[in-house]
Amino acid sequence: MSIWQFLTATRGRRGLHWTDTASYAYLVLGLFTMFAPVLWLVMSSFKTEAAIGKFPPTFLPYSQKTVQVEGHDKPLPLFTVKDEQGQPRQLAQVRRIGIMATLVDPAEPAKEIQVNIKERTPVEEITWATSNYTDLFGKFTFGKYLWNSVFITVVATLLTLLFNSMAAFALSKYRFTGQKAVFLLIIATLMIPPTIILVPVFLVINSTGLLNTLWGVILPAVATPTGVFLLRQYMLTIPDELIEAARMDHASEWRIYWRIVLPLSAPALAVLAIFSVMWRWNDFLLPLIVLSKSEFFTLQLALNSFQGELNTQWHYLLAMTVITLLPVTAVFAFLQRYITTGIASAGVK
Repeated sequence: MSIWQFLTATRGRRGLHWTDTASYAYLVLGLFTMFAPVLWLVMSSFKTEAAIGKFPPTFLPYSQKTVQVEGHDKPLPLFTVKDEQGQPRQLAQVRRIGIMATLVDPAEPAKEIQVNIKERTPVEEITWATSNYTDLFGKFTFGKYLWNSVFITVVATLLTLLFNSMAAFALSKYRFTGQKAVFLLIIATLMIPPTIILVPVFLVINSTGLLNTLWGVILPAVATPTGVFLLRQYMLTIPDELIEAARMDHASEWRIYWRIVLPLSAPALAVLAIFSVMWRWNDFLLPLIVLSKSEFFTLQLALNSFQGELNTQWHYLLAMTVITLLPVTAVFAFLQRYITTGIASAGVK
């Protein structure tokens, strides 16, 4: 069945059944609720600073149209004003004093017209402020923040997959005294909120000389009980006969782990990779206590420091927020087909 046939399938034979209408209405409402804020964020990131502060707000990035008038160095904003006959005219505003504005006709700049500000209407046009994105790399050290976040996320994810899979392999395919106790102890750490161990983690990082380094953010969060549990449950579904056959062929334990167990655990590893990318990319608390120098800031810390107490450049802040959403969205779109398979298979045994 194609995607179009699936989307247009109905319960009624000759027309839409009331359950079809209710189902499609529910799906459309859910789709709007989930993606409308994200779409509004993306559209707002292309607005100018003046357009963001406009009330009432608009969905499309409208901005006031300007025109170059002879005798003036900068372009002047255009307004629509009705003349004595009630016909609309587009005039350029030279200055405004109180409730009165001085406007001129761009074709006859020598003749000035005094108009009450309530009698004019701004001439607007759709303007995509792509400079919100290009200026980030020119005016700020945005590239450095982006690199720090990418480095932490990629390295931490690879180490998380490696260490958690090794622990899961030992807990699922070896038999030793205290095996269940060790597994229960790992799972029990899920009940400990991260904020409780924040001070001990900071003291350890400081004593090891990892303060104000990217490795100080990567190493403390490498081992996760969620990853160990997910991978162990999935590896339990791998037949032990495969491992025994590999041992009979004189394969080392590392070779069994690397060439047999890891490839067969690809769906569960993909799920853990998605979780790890989301955890590391969106992490704010641990980098906040570890990193105090701006050259080591991640994007999340940069977003926080970018908001001033008296003035915040919202057009740049929104553009930075959109960029922070792209990597997680790309990873999820690339690995989403493994989510259902990995989670469902992890609960078989």
